[in-house]
Amino acid sequence: MTIKVGNIVSHSGGLEWGAGKVLEITSSSAMIQFSDGKNRKIAVSHFTTLEPAELGSYTPPPEAPAVTKVPRPRAAKKAK
Repeated sequence: MTIKVGNIVSHSGGLEWGAGKVLEITSSSAMIQFSDGKNRKIAVSHFTTLEPAELGSYTPPPEAPAVTKVPRPRAAKKAK
């Protein structure tokens, strides 16, 4: 199987991860975001464990809501 950015794949050794979307490919690995919400780096030597998956089988993880930090008031310095 030829791995390309945007492909939807499944990993035969990690079926519990769900389907994954190929995000990036380098000369040594591919970064894949799986439906369980984790990004995993798969080495080129393990590409044989990847299989094509149906487009509808990949569900991207929900985006984490933006967290707004509320500044806490500083304690007043004690006079010496």
